[in-house]
Amino acid sequence: MTTGKPRTGAAVEARTGIIDIGSNSIRLVVYQGPERLPSVLFNEKVMAGLGRDLAATGAIGDDGLASADAALGRFAAVAREMDLTRLRTVATAAVRDATNGQILLDMAAAHGLEVELLSGEQEALAAGHGVISAIPEADGIVGDLGGGSLELIRVWERTVQDRISFPLGVLRIAAWRAKGPGALERQVMKTLKAAGWLGRGEGLPLYLVGGSWRALARLDMHLNDYPLPVIHQYALARREIARLGRTISHVPKSALRDVSGLSSGRAATLGDAASLLVALIKHLGSDSTVVSAFGLREGLLYGALDEETRQLDPLIVAARDEGMRAGRFAEHGDLLDRWIAPLFAEDDAEAARLRLAACLLADVGWRANPEFRAERGVEIALHGNWVAIDARGRALIAQALFTSLGGGSESPAPLGALAPHDELARAVDWGLAMRLGQRMSGGLAGPLQRSRLSNDGKSLSLCLESRDAGLYGETVERRHGALAVRLDRKAKLVTGAN
Repeated sequence: MTTGKPRTGAAVEARTGIIDIGSNSIRLVVYQGPERLPSVLFNEKVMAGLGRDLAATGAIGDDGLASADAALGRFAAVAREMDLTRLRTVATAAVRDATNGQILLDMAAAHGLEVELLSGEQEALAAGHGVISAIPEADGIVGDLGGGSLELIRVWERTVQDRISFPLGVLRIAAWRAKGPGALERQVMKTLKAAGWLGRGEGLPLYLVGGSWRALARLDMHLNDYPLPVIHQYALARREIARLGRTISHVPKSALRDVSGLSSGRAATLGDAASLLVALIKHLGSDSTVVSAFGLREGLLYGALDEETRQLDPLIVAARDEGMRAGRFAEHGDLLDRWIAPLFAEDDAEAARLRLAACLLADVGWRANPEFRAERGVEIALHGNWVAIDARGRALIAQALFTSLGGGSESPAPLGALAPHDELARAVDWGLAMRLGQRMSGGLAGPLQRSRLSNDGKSLSLCLESRDAGLYGETVERRHGALAVRLDRKAKLVTGAN
């Protein structure tokens, strides 16, 4: 991945909308921001259940059609008001397979919407691209569970390899389970074997896409008091999934209402989604799962990008954009990272990447109450809409921001539960260096560009040009000393350097 160049202009940003007509829900999402990772400006869904009657009747029910008509009418109106640069309307398995799917397409046309009816292969390609967009190093099988179909996609080296679609959507599973114990598992094994996918996931993770599987993960997070309420890249081992499958039937409906982010519509299909996942993991051979918050819609955006843009690191793109919007000075984060980098030459590529992200976010707390700037840094790092980062990475960025914004060298909860102590200690070092650079430069580019830090093994030297000697005030001296003590060095000021 590449980090890309800092943004220097404030050009008007395009707004792209996608109406996704799925078997379970219909959703409008509007995106705005950097092409590689735009932010969600608007997100609304209607649980229309278009695929609910497909297994029994082969058609979309009247209630589903009525819900769809109302949803499409509203979404078309909202899209017009938002003055979108582009609006795509796509439909998947329910409309594709239903005998009366044309009725829904006609309804959409009456609202001025031109629907792209995706084939199973196109649906799988988009889901694979969605995972690659958010987890660029993904190497495994993507399982996209919708209401009407299940897509399996092999992803590797940022490309989609084999892909296939099966009529095993979550709204079809109840019918298989009703045939008796083991019926669903036998069907999954038979289906995978016939398609040549039996055992294809041996030793590889299964990346979970789709609302039903995300709901499973949310339940597991709730049951285990997981300290970070972020679903993306939440991992579940095979044994944990089996345990969860056994637990669901014993969880009362009243308890499900306490699960954050779990809608009643998703709660109703938890048992079916878990049963399918248990069987799928067994017969694919995967030993772990990783949840992806990105799927078909994000994959459609990613698929439309040029190769150079695809290669950009989405974490760095998003952090740089946030820093540009919330910080005081353009390009400050990139300059700050270059300034402190000589002290951390031993950082590996991943650590350097997280350090850069922290520097890009270093100034996001300046509008907060001074008493709560450190807490603001933690909140942004932990709960920001970042991708291509796991819980450990979020914790390290949070620690660096907490320290740089005046929180000290301790690790506030829940950082200690998310990352190893020695790595958090390294992030404290980053934070103290960032804190020194912020104060010495006043957040401005010139002082950072004209000065440098060096570590010769004995002294931590801050080298300033003669004209900048006045920048070394009492607070700067104190922060220089704190960083030197932390690194077991002697603080040294060098003036007249060039």
